[in-house]
Order: sequence, then C-alpha cells, then structure tokens
Amino acid sequence: MKTLKYIISVFVLAVCLGSCVGDLNVSPIDPSMNTADKALQTEEDYFALMAQCYAGFSHSGSYGPNGNNNISGIDGGFSQYFRGRYHLNGLTTDEAVCGWNDQTIQDLHAMSWTTTDVFVAAFYYRIFYQISAFNEFLRQVNKATISLPDAPAWKAEVRALRAFCWLEAIDNYGNVPFADETSAVGAALPEQISRKDLFAYIESECLELLGGNDLEEAGKGIYGRVNKGMVTMVLAKLYLNAEVYTGENRYQDCADLLAGLNGKYSLHGKYNELFLADNHKCTDEIIWSVEQDGNNVQSYGVTNYIIFACTGGDIDTKEIGISSGWGGLRTTPEFYKNFSTNDKRALFFTEKEHEAVLRRNYEQHVKETDPKEQKTWEEFTADTKWQQAEIESIGEFSHGYGMMKFRNINSDGSKGKHDGFVDTDFPVFRYADALLMLAECELNGVSCGGKAAFDAVRARAGMPAYSGMSKEQLRERIRNERRIELCFEDHRFFDVRRWKLYDGVTPASEVSKPRYQQVYNLYSMQITVDGGTSYSVIPNSIRPIMTFITPRDYLFPIPDSEVKKAPNLKQNPGWEMTESSEEEETPAE
Repeated sequence: MKTLKYIISVFVLAVCLGSCVGDLNVSPIDPSMNTADKALQTEEDYFALMAQCYAGFSHSGSYGPNGNNNISGIDGGFSQYFRGRYHLNGLTTDEAVCGWNDQTIQDLHAMSWTTTDVFVAAFYYRIFYQISAFNEFLRQVNKATISLPDAPAWKAEVRALRAFCWLEAIDNYGNVPFADETSAVGAALPEQISRKDLFAYIESECLELLGGNDLEEAGKGIYGRVNKGMVTMVLAKLYLNAEVYTGENRYQDCADLLAGLNGKYSLHGKYNELFLADNHKCTDEIIWSVEQDGNNVQSYGVTNYIIFACTGGDIDTKEIGISSGWGGLRTTPEFYKNFSTNDKRALFFTEKEHEAVLRRNYEQHVKETDPKEQKTWEEFTADTKWQQAEIESIGEFSHGYGMMKFRNINSDGSKGKHDGFVDTDFPVFRYADALLMLAECELNGVSCGGKAAFDAVRARAGMPAYSGMSKEQLRERIRNERRIELCFEDHRFFDVRRWKLYDGVTPASEVSKPRYQQVYNLYSMQITVDGGTSYSVIPNSIRPIMTFITPRDYLFPIPDSEVKKAPNLKQNPGWEMTESSEEEETPAE
C-alpha cells in the first residue's frame, strides 16, 4: 500500500470558510492555471489530493517549510496547525512560557487575548482551512468519472480527519460556521451551528465510520494514516467532554468505547522512546501521529517547533540532535515541581543537567588547550548564567527549565537524518491518554477498571500506585497525572477547561494550595517564613499574572473580522468586538 510521507502534491486547495467564500464559484481567468478538472486525471492524482489532506497537519503552505502560506497575516511557522494548537493549549497554562515577543504571543501567557488576537484567529482559520480541504476532496471524489477502487477507504480517512478538526472547533470556539461536502461552494455564507448540533454531527460521523468496513481496524493499517483506533479516540474525547458541550453526562459511553482498545494497544516499555526520532516504531502505544521527516517533511511547526524552541542557552544540541536552538519555550517552576524526583517523565534541562554539560565542555577545554592557557573551573564558568527554576525574566532562557521530552535522536543514540529539521513524529493520540480517560470515567461513576489503568501509567514511569485516598483526593491525583504524562502534547488547556478549574479561583486565593492544585501559576511567588508563612507576588513586569475571566474565557473568541463580515455569525458570550475592522488584516486566504 502507498504511504503519504514522500508524496509531493501539486494541488493547492484554495477553499476556505472565511472571507473568501463568496468568490469560490469563479473560474480562473488564466487558462494555464491548474484546476481540478485538469489536474485530476488518474487514480494517482486523487491519491495525491488525499495526501494533501494529511499534509495540512504537517505544513503551513504549498512550498517548503514556509512557502505560499495558507494563512495570511501571520508567519508561516506560527500558523502551522500543531504549532497553533500548542499555542492555545500550552502557552495559556502553567505548562510553558515563551520568551519571544512576536505579535501578541505574550498575551497568551497572561490570558489577555482579545477578539483580534492573531494567534487565536490563525488557529481558527487553520481548522477551517483543513475542513474546507476535506470537503473539497470529498466533492471531487464523489463526482469522479474514472474508476477509483480505493475511494471508499480514502473518503473514510478524510471524514475521520474532518471529525478530528470539528472536535477542535467545538472545543475551542463553540458555536461555529458549518459546511460539509454537500454545501454549495460560494453560494452563501455558511450557517452557524450550535454546539449541541455539532456534537450530534461529530458523533454520527464517528459511529458510522466505526460501524463500517472502510477503515482499518484499531492497531492495524499503515502507520500515520487513520484507523478505527483514531476515530475511537476522537469520539471518546467528545464523550468525555459531553457535559461541557451539551450538558449531558456521557462517561459510560466514553468508557465503553475505550474498552475496545484493550488488547489492540499497550503501554510502550520506555516512556522516552515515544518522543524520539524513531518513535514510528512505537506502534504499540501511538494510536495516531503526525509524521515528520527531516529530509522530506520539513516545517517550522509540529515537533520541529517544540524541539527547537525548547533548546537554547547551554543545552548541548548534540544531545537533542539539532544544529542550534531557538531559545524560546521553558516550563514554569510551578509545573516542574509537580514531578516527583524519581519520575522517569521528568525530562528537563535543570541546574544539574546544566552543570553536566559545562563539565563535559570543561574537560574538552583541558584536553585541547595548552596547559599554560588553561582556565580553572571557576574561570571557565565565570560568565555562565546557571539554569534556574524561577522565571524572573521571560526573555532570559536561563530562567526556567528547558523541556527535553522531544528529541531528534534515535533510540540507538544516532541522530536524525537532518539537524535543521526533525524526524520525530508528533503523537496526537496515545494509549496512555486512553487509560487516564478511563480513570476519569471511573471517578465519575463508571465501573471500568480506571484505577488499575491509572496505576499502570504510573508504574511505567517508575511511580508507585496510590492507596488510602478519598475519591476527591484521587481525582486531584488523576488530574495531575494527565498534567505530567501528557505535557507538551496539547492537552493541558483542553483538560482544565473541562474540569472548570478556574471557577471561583484567583491568583491570590490559590497560593496556599498544593502545587498540583494550582492553575494560574504564571507568576512567581516569594515566600517568607518568620513566625508563620506569608506570600507575595512578584510584579507583573517580571511575570504577568493570568487574567482568566469566567465564563467568557472557556471559549476563544471567533475572529472579530469574521463576525463583522457575516451578520448571521454571533460572537461567543462575553467577547466585545472592536469599533472598526477597516485596518485589520484578515488572516485567511
């Protein structure tokens, strides 16, 4: 069977649900331009178009890592699907801070985004660019005049990818515009669909795919392409969040679905191997991933972003398998302190790792330098900015611990193919996530072996099982386990919004809570013990205090410019539009 990684598509799907929707029924004036009726002549052409549907998760545009970007108004790297996804699910939490000052990225830390925020808008447009591409593929296949024996399987795969994107839309933006392959292109602006109705649509699509024979079974098929395991995870996450989306408890349905993955997937023996350059071998645990290849799949997003942005300062790039780091992402001290000392998942660049790198460099200095010119250890490290846990300056990469979870290094210690672009695939869905979802279902009244599943995840990390805890104590531990196990995998904000952890909480009210119960955390705390314990918050100029507003911020705003162009599109509650959008650049082509 054919793989997707090495397919170079000639198609640019100029279809969008945004501002351009009224122009989509216009034929190109230039007869030399490549249109569908000209380009789609063979079965191979249709397969390439299907590969383009997958490629939208790996690339920003049509040429190279940043060429002919699909989203305007923002750098191609920043607008890549999974980079944008991480911005909204990681930078908005305690998980990481970014030392850069590009456009409005600092507003994500402080939770001070607005209806015109370029990063919030870029992910919105990226989701709908993907959905429109999937719709167009289905239209073209449905009206194909040549024999396409694999068409049922291709259509099922693309529908599964579309269901995934609709899940992203319902979770982040709520009531959104809706169109599918049956919608008339360019005839009218798409109608807004309610969260409840969109929930029903996603559920129906997933159930039909799971009940049919067009997708490979869970645990089978070609790596990187979707199967019923991937669809199961999409639907399970929909059910897990059902109370948020519809007000109805669907934990039993979630657990029943996940039980079907038992025996088809398992926990990989070594946690760190799930995030190395050859993690495509970890098919025992990885249910669906977005493929990367240093030579053939190059982008400034996905794992390339995570690996390069997390590397900087004195981190030894040889240990990461890259040429140089970007020095951007570090984790907060609050997040790091949730890891136990012996937890195998604590993969950070700390003071300890920093000193180890400098010791190796010093040994090399002594070995290669004339004795008369050699420096003492003290002289060699005199100008060194030692890594520290506290972030007193966001712009200093030595402030905060670098995350070293993802690496462009193979499990045998060799480097990836390219030191400027990584081979490390991004695991969108893992079996460990499914097990922790089962644990959450059991806490919500479902008998499904959730505690045993939870203990299995901890055992793989070298951590003991919990016992003698109340239900609420166990709930807090399970939530923290998701925080640790799935860090840097785009889950954190999805989780804290589901749990409504911000309700009734302020930075000041939570400082006395255990670290694992805190959610604001984008501030530094000074503690003085003198006959008692007192807390003070370091000023905003050093680290911004988060400003989450409930219930408004449980949904991101629909881009201001879209609401103004479409009278039938209503903004999410609590978000105020700007007075005018005449000077705004709409980030969609």
